[in-house]
Formats: sequence, structure tokens, C-alpha cells
Amino acid sequence: MNMSDSSLSHHRYQKMFARLGNEAHKAFIPFTILGWPDRDTSFQMVKTMINGGAHALELGLAFSDPMADGVIIQEADKETLANGFKVRDAIELLKDIRAYNADIPIGLLVYYNMVLARGPEQFFKEMGEAGVDGVLIADLPVEAMEEVAPFAARYGIELICIVSPLTTHARLDAISRYAGGFLYVVSRLGITGVEENFDESLRQLMKRIKEKTDLPLCVGFGISKPEHARQMINAGADGVIIGSRIIQMMKETAPDARLKQVHRFIESMVHACELKTADIGSAQP
Repeated sequence: MNMSDSSLSHHRYQKMFARLGNEAHKAFIPFTILGWPDRDTSFQMVKTMINGGAHALELGLAFSDPMADGVIIQEADKETLANGFKVRDAIELLKDIRAYNADIPIGLLVYYNMVLARGPEQFFKEMGEAGVDGVLIADLPVEAMEEVAPFAARYGIELICIVSPLTTHARLDAISRYAGGFLYVVSRLGITGVEENFDESLRQLMKRIKEKTDLPLCVGFGISKPEHARQMINAGADGVIIGSRIIQMMKETAPDARLKQVHRFIESMVHACELKTADIGSAQP
């Protein structure tokens, strides 16, 4: 197999963003932990996200020390690991998700130890075979990206990279050499979670990024409701990512009602990402 054979990729991200552009829509990307709170419920959650209109998925592999994630996701990680749900189980679940929907882009949020534990080539091979389109390695700096980039390319997987308010011009240049799919823009400094305030610095950050790359910009960290999505879109985002709120909602809702609650929430967020909704009368960040 040729090291540079990117033809293996289905280019689902590119197709999705192109379609949304034609439909005057921005992307809504929900997040959850694979296997939480158990395998069956996790699969039902993801199907609910798809059926509710999610444009892409961001799915986490449970990790013992998720330093970029807030308390809500940390607890979900711990619960998943305590249930004995392992990476091989996540791979089988990913295959089921891909069988359920052949077109939706699937991104993974992982930490580098998980890649090293299987070996970078084996990791990307397995994820490619499971139908994954993008991998974001939260704790892998761009200086070390070459350790995984050849294998991601070999198995047709985009490397999703993070850009924060602290990212310099030089670092943004380095990131743009490896990044694919979209750039994950951190809305604020800190860890993921539910947050209320965004500021003008985010608008300036996205303007600066767009001068360096044509990749779509999807904003995460602290987004928890439709108003936040509209703020991010008004600030220049091509999509929004939300996770902690969905997991929190699942925990707070009675088991027989929680999937319906998630479905309604997904629909509300998708609606908020319609340009005709987002750009009318919404607050500026």
C-alpha cells in the first residue's frame, strides 16, 4: 500500500462542508464518549445524534487522564473504563456506527498514549478500517506530528488540529502543513465544559486563521446552547462542536426520556446553525 495513497479516504469532511455551503448551513458536530454509559446506550446516543440531524460526529476514546477535558467528560471517561470498555470494543462500535450511516464524517478525540499503545501504524489502520475520517490527538504537539502523519495519510485519515488564542503565526503555519478536515478552534483558554461568555478575541483569532488556511473552522470548548452556536457563527465559525452539555443532559434526565431529550437538543442546535437563524438578531460575542 502506497504511503501517500489518500485515495482511500472518502473525503467525507470535504463533501459535508461543500454541501452545507450550498445549503447556507454551518456544521453542528456533537461529541460523546464511545461506550458511555454502556455500549448499547452509547450506540443509541450516536444514532439519536445522526437522526437529529448532526452533520458530523466527534467521538472520544475513554482515557484515564483526559487533561483537555472538564469534569463532566472526565467522569464519563472513568465510568466507561470502570465498565471494562476497551479500545477494541470502541473499534467494533465504530464499525456499527459506520454501518448505520455510510456518509456522516466520524472524528475521534484521543490522547497520544492510546496511539502509542497500539503503535501508530496499527492504530490508524484499525481506525481507517472502522470508517473513521479524522483523528484529533489532543496532547500531540505539532512538532511531533510527523510521528503519525505518514500513517494517517496511508489509511486515508485526516489529522484534526487544535488552534487556540495562544497559537502564534509561526505555529499556525506549522499546523497548516498537517491539518485536514477542519481546524478545531478553542473558544477560550482552559478545559472543555459549559461556559457562558465569549469575547472579541475569538473573532480576531478566526480572522487570523482564515488568512492562513482554507480549512473550515469549527469552534469547541464551552458551547452549551443554541445562542452560543449563533455567537460562534457570527464570529466566523464554519461549525460548532458540543459535548459536555449532551453528557450532562443524559445524566440529569430519566432513562426513559433521555434519548428524546438529546434528540430535541440536537435538532435545536442544528437549527441554530442555519444561517438564516444564526445571523438574525443574535448577540455578538
